[in-house]
Amino acid sequence: MNESEFTMPLEHEVVEGGPWSDDQAPAGAARALLLGVFMLMAGNGLQGSLIGVRTETEGFSVATAGVIMAAYFGGFLAGSRYAEYLLARVGHIRVFAGLASMASTAVLIHALFINAITWGLMRFVTGMCMAGLYVVIESWLNDLATNATRGRLLSLYMVCTMGGMTVGQFLLKAAHPDGFELFMLSSVLVSAALVPVALSASSNPPLGVPESLSFRDLVKLVPLGVFSSFWQGASSGILIGLGAVYAVAVDVPDGRIPAFLAAPLVGSLIMQWPIGRLSDSVPRRNVMLVVAAVATGASAMLTAVEPGSWLSVGLIFVVGAMSFPLYSLTIAYTADWLPSSQITAGSAALVRVNGVGALIGPLGAAAVMAIWSEVFFFWAMALTHGVIAGYLVVRIAAVDAVPVHKQGTFMAFPARASSAAVAMLTRRRHFRH
Repeated sequence: MNESEFTMPLEHEVVEGGPWSDDQAPAGAARALLLGVFMLMAGNGLQGSLIGVRTETEGFSVATAGVIMAAYFGGFLAGSRYAEYLLARVGHIRVFAGLASMASTAVLIHALFINAITWGLMRFVTGMCMAGLYVVIESWLNDLATNATRGRLLSLYMVCTMGGMTVGQFLLKAAHPDGFELFMLSSVLVSAALVPVALSASSNPPLGVPESLSFRDLVKLVPLGVFSSFWQGASSGILIGLGAVYAVAVDVPDGRIPAFLAAPLVGSLIMQWPIGRLSDSVPRRNVMLVVAAVATGASAMLTAVEPGSWLSVGLIFVVGAMSFPLYSLTIAYTADWLPSSQITAGSAALVRVNGVGALIGPLGAAAVMAIWSEVFFFWAMALTHGVIAGYLVVRIAAVDAVPVHKQGTFMAFPARASSAAVAMLTRRRHFRH
């Protein structure tokens, strides 16, 4: 079966999520985990933006700053491959405690040793830790959820993740970026995220093993899903990794930098559900094409707008509102072509492909920005989205779409969600008839 030879599996299992019935769902444990997510992402969002600002004020070149920021995605990619192995050996709470402590320590080392090598290594360590922390929380939420609550929990997880990152951007105004106070605040938030998780009354959840699906088979079955996942990862890596570097390099006013960095995240929060709901009602590829095309146009328009103006904030809001939902659309589209038993494995592969794109994107964009101009920050995002839009045009012309009534239900995912989160899609899998 591939995109040109679509056949729907005859049966779709509905698997109850965890040992809890609907009236016994441990809402307190879920709230504790989501509170931990919010604080974790606020600390991580603050750290990422702060490092981006400080690389410029400390005199690092744009290329060096790009390597430092991309190191996070390299660490995330490496950590996502070993997190489940650690969980199987020592359990969720111990892994979370160890990784949160290590991530908190890495933040403080940035303030103690200000040099490019140390910062690059600490960003890599932070990425590894965050990957493991995501897997712990996501697999735990997956176990707590039932079929009746899974969609709602995943939506709340999305809001807490993106909302925490948004709050982290505005915390840049809590102190002067050139001091050590913001590093301490980020460390405190990451450490505090451990408290609700460690004190949760829920026991360690089991870690399931999905049916395997080779990467080669995934490419044959859903080439668009793999292609879109890579280039969306590149675009989000550029946007998240280099946004602060660009803002400082072009002298965006200090008071407007938090709004500039938070705008795409707010756009994502607002537009995830409307875009997703629309994609459930019409051919999903058409929605993906429109989203990618709008992101391309908004990115191109930003090259001609005064840096740091409110118009630029509005346009970067549009870019985020289109770009981040594209990741969720890609996962949903891929799930439309796979049997239920292979959705988790296929989605996990997309997570890794997305991570590779997020690593390569900032490295390439930073190199071009260093050679020519900082405005290539926006041209790079226009390119990544434009490539997706162009490939979508080719696929739409060449291959019939999945019938709308056979499409799965859209689920919103944060940009850096792990395979433990996308596994929730499998356990809630159903089709409208």
